[in-house]
Amino acid sequence: MATRCCGSTAASGPQKSSEMPDPIIIWGLGEMGGVFARGLLRRGHPIYPVVRDTDTAALAAVLPAPALMLVAVGEADIDTVLDSVPAPWRQRLGLLQNELLPRDWQSRGIDDPTVISVWFEKKRGQDVKVLIHSPIHGPAAALLAAGLEAIHIPTRVLPDVGALRYELVRKNLYILTTNIAGLVVGGTVQALWARHEALARAVAAEVLDIQERLVSTALPRERLIEGMLEAFAGDPAHQCMGRSAPARLARAIQYADGFRLAVPKLRAIQAQYC
Repeated sequence: MATRCCGSTAASGPQKSSEMPDPIIIWGLGEMGGVFARGLLRRGHPIYPVVRDTDTAALAAVLPAPALMLVAVGEADIDTVLDSVPAPWRQRLGLLQNELLPRDWQSRGIDDPTVISVWFEKKRGQDVKVLIHSPIHGPAAALLAAGLEAIHIPTRVLPDVGALRYELVRKNLYILTTNIAGLVVGGTVQALWARHEALARAVAAEVLDIQERLVSTALPRERLIEGMLEAFAGDPAHQCMGRSAPARLARAIQYADGFRLAVPKLRAIQAQYC
């Protein structure tokens, strides 16, 4: 089935038979958005993309009740998008960004989005690389799971919001620990743990200090470390330091400043390597 497009010139809604699955809107059709679009198309859902020149208010007037409005923009754009989501879509959101936590949607009055912690990579010109199962929670969890599994990406539907919080923190711990420690030693996640475990644990401890403040509850630290190591084992050759590592470190320290946390290891790394 071809992708159905609708932008600022949309004037009328889709003609949907009783057999046609409900439409899905995907805000952002980069590498990650394209993966979800492909899987959901395999399940028969018409896909309506939101791109830079889309009149979202007009599209929301035409399609006020999609099965899901999946936000697939990059982390740098997520705040702007969440602040500008048309009212009819606000309770139909799907979110997949890194460094995402419940406060990001709760602070905007969004109660129960569908959220996936993505544990697969998609880079330009390359196929999808899966590390571990991607956990999902929310009203459209089964829909997203079916779409991804249609293109052989394994998922796991979570039982409750507590499990979702754990999974989001686990992904944050993985990303922040590897990126920040990677500023010091570079290399792969396997080498980081095998050769520089003390550094990785010191960074992880301060990352978890910040995460506990962000989620306003104590966290199961050793279980989270074990969860991070499970992801390390899923792709031992994964490179630690991405291009966004300095920005992630700066953002972590900004949070620490707001919470009056010392985080001496993070500050020392920033002073020496950024």
